[in-house]
This record gives sequence, structure tokens and C-alpha cells, in this order.
Amino acid sequence: MTSTPERVFIFDTTLRDGELAPGCSMTQPEKMRVARALAELGVDVIEAGYPSGSRRDWESVQAVAREVQGPVICALARCIREDIELAAGALQAAARHRLHVYLGTSPQYREQRLRMSPAQVITTAVTGVAAARALCDDVEFSPEDASRTELEFLAEVIERAIAAGATTINIPDTVGYTVPDEFSEVFRYLRTNVRGIDKVTLSVHCHDDLGMAVANSLTAVVAGARQIECTINGIGERAGNCSLAEVVTALHTRAAFFNLATGIKAARLYPVARLVSNITGVLIPRNQAVVGENALKLGKHSGPQALRDRIRALGFELDAAQFDDVFEEFQALAERKLELFDGDIEALVLRVEGSATGPWELAHLQIHSDSGTTGAQATLTLKHTDGRLIERTARGDGPVDAAFLALKAVTGTQVTLRQFEVRAVTGGQDAQGEAVVQVEYENRSYRGASASTDIVEAGTRALLEVINRIEQTRAVTAPRPAALVD
Repeated sequence: MTSTPERVFIFDTTLRDGELAPGCSMTQPEKMRVARALAELGVDVIEAGYPSGSRRDWESVQAVAREVQGPVICALARCIREDIELAAGALQAAARHRLHVYLGTSPQYREQRLRMSPAQVITTAVTGVAAARALCDDVEFSPEDASRTELEFLAEVIERAIAAGATTINIPDTVGYTVPDEFSEVFRYLRTNVRGIDKVTLSVHCHDDLGMAVANSLTAVVAGARQIECTINGIGERAGNCSLAEVVTALHTRAAFFNLATGIKAARLYPVARLVSNITGVLIPRNQAVVGENALKLGKHSGPQALRDRIRALGFELDAAQFDDVFEEFQALAERKLELFDGDIEALVLRVEGSATGPWELAHLQIHSDSGTTGAQATLTLKHTDGRLIERTARGDGPVDAAFLALKAVTGTQVTLRQFEVRAVTGGQDAQGEAVVQVEYENRSYRGASASTDIVEAGTRALLEVINRIEQTRAVTAPRPAALVD
């Protein structure tokens, strides 16, 4: 007879580590949408950000701590008192909160980045954990680059951190270097050689540089870890992080092998993946495990109840006004398409959900292009939240170029286009096209995405989404707190 499964806690770091992916920075309203979606998904811990990074980051963490109920709200800090105090202040309003402090321990980090001796690393770690514990009962400690740290020294640092008050010990594969057999030995060594390790939660945090983040995380769980740190769609620095959907689904599908359970609501995995993809502009590949595309056909004769049922089956919840907007767009799209697929429905829902994310709204777009002449002309009208309607006409090398020039003329936001991608949301000649733009503005990279059967409109809406995000960011950007140490 199978014993009762043990619980594995899911620690989501989409809002912190995930945002480090190029172009994946989010505005505060976007972060709140993701945080609420994560709470509905059932994650145990939300790492809301790095408060000492900037005033904007501090305010975003504070907003999540104040408004999101359910999960433990966590903030990251270096083992520096000023960082720790800033993080604690940002988390103050949370019903349950955690301070997560970190310090590099590998020879590469000690010698090249920190310029510390092993003794100095231990002293700094102990001081940081103790300072965090004085402000919070729930303290996580991460020895950064643990997978490349000498086992004996790693065990000593962790033992001292536990003695100083750490309640969770996280073992990061910071540079995505380790492999499963090697990583399992790290956990077995620590469980055998660290006094007090049975009194804390062991955690794992893996990067995907060698494509083994999920495998390494599952290996760590078999070797005794009971918290997995991951992100939606595996987004994050460089090649990304362990994918939440993949690691959770593996635990569930192979329950007879792992005998472990999570609190994740499986029906929410797909819509949350699409939400994050829409906000960050990072497309989900068709063959992505667990959250890749599936299809169910609807047509123009499908009524509101059929659409409502399909939207719910995909895991979305809309209020009456939102559903009316989606149904209106659904009927208009169904007149142009023979069949509608799940990808079409998602695009409509996400467009309606994200329609109020900035000051500008597309009111009208007209394109004139003649194969017998060079270039194209776009006439574009935007509506501002203050009630203004502004129209501009521009000529460009092609219809997309002309529309983008007109858009920049209306908003006055001069971004530099770095990448423009188009793909079909569904199959067939009448497919909706999803356009993704990547732009640069004031040395920062931004991504946006939108879908339409008209690819010029999709591209224009994608760029407008980026401009709205830039305007929101400008409204809240402030200098970094003076107390910080680089």
C-alpha cells in the first residue's frame, strides 16, 4: 500500500528571477496581475522581487505584500544590513512573509566577485542570517553557486547559517552547471554532514543552461529537497529557470514513483502560462512540454454558452462585462474565420484582459499599400485616457514600418525596434497572427505581443503595448535608495 504523499512546497520566482530575462521587465500593474494569478494557481511562496534594486522594485514588493493573499510573500536581499532592512520594510504588510538572503560561496564567487576569504564568507553569512532573523521568523539562506562550492566548505556555511536562525536552506545551481547524479550527491552529503539540517526545509533552485533544470530539481527532491524554486514558462536569466508547469506535472504524473504532492491547481497552469507569455512577450513554443498549444474547434454558430464553457475549460475567469467584450470580438472573428481554435480564444481573452494597461488605446488604423509604388502609408488614431483623439499619417518602407512611424508620432515615444517576429496562432490561411516586438528605450529592452487576423494590426498593438508599459514605468521610476552598496 502506498503511504500518504509528502508535501513539496512550490516557490515561484517569476517576479524576481524571471524578470531578469532580457525584455521581461514588468510594470507594477503587470506584476500584480501575475502575483494574483500565482496565488490562484496555488503556489506556496511568491518571491516578489529584490527591494534594494530600486525604488520601483521596493514599491512593487510592497504592493504584492499588501494586496496578495494566500502564499508567503518573499523578498531577496544580499547579506548586507541595509538590503535586509529595506526588504523587511517592503514586506511589512504581508500576512505571512519571508526574508531570503544570499551570499556567494564557490571559489569563483569568493575570489572573483566578493574578494573574501572562506572565513569572511562564513562571518558575513552568519551576520546576514542573524540580522534577517531579528526582523522575521521565516528566513531562507542561499549559498550562491552552491553546486560549484567545495562540499566540506558548503556544509560548514550551511551549518552556521542554521545555527544563526535560517529556517529554509536553498541549494542553487546558479550557473546551470551541475548534472543529476552529481547534484543528488550534494544533497545526500549535506543531509549526512550538516548538524540541524533535519530541522529546516531543504530547497532547490536550478538554472537551465544545460537544459537540465527540471531534471536536476526532481533529482534534488528524490534526495530530500522539499521546496522547488521555479518560474512560469521557465523564464529567467540566461537560459532560464526550472519550469513550474513541467516540474509540478512530472511530480503529479509520476506520483507512484515520487510519492510527493504539491498544492498547485493543474487547471490553472495553462492560463497562467499564457498570461505571463502575453505580459512578457516571450512566446511559448508549440512543442513546449505541458503548456504547448492544443486545439478545440468553435465556429460562428457557436453560442455564448459554448464560448463561456470553453473559456472556463482553458482556466480563465471573466466578469460579465469582460465576457461580453470577448463574445463581441469572437463573433466578429468568426465571420472572418471558418473555424476558431483554443489559440484564437486565448488571444481574444488576453486582449480584453490587458486592454486597460496603459494610457493609449488603438481607435483606428488604415493602411494603403500599392505593389506598383514604393512604400506604404498608414493613418492611425489613438485614444488617450484623458479623452483626446490624436490622428497621424506616416509613410514607410512597408505597411508595418508606416504604422510604427505613425504610432511613434502620436505618442512621442521614440523607441528603437530591435526585433519583429510573426507566427500563426492557429493553422490555415485565416489564422490569427501573433506579432512580437522587441524594442530598446533608454538602454532598456522591452517586449510586447498581440494577435489579430491582420498582422499589421497585431504588430501595431504589440508596439502600443510596449509604449504603454514604458509610459507606466516612467511614471513610477525614481532614483535607487542611497543606502545601497554595490
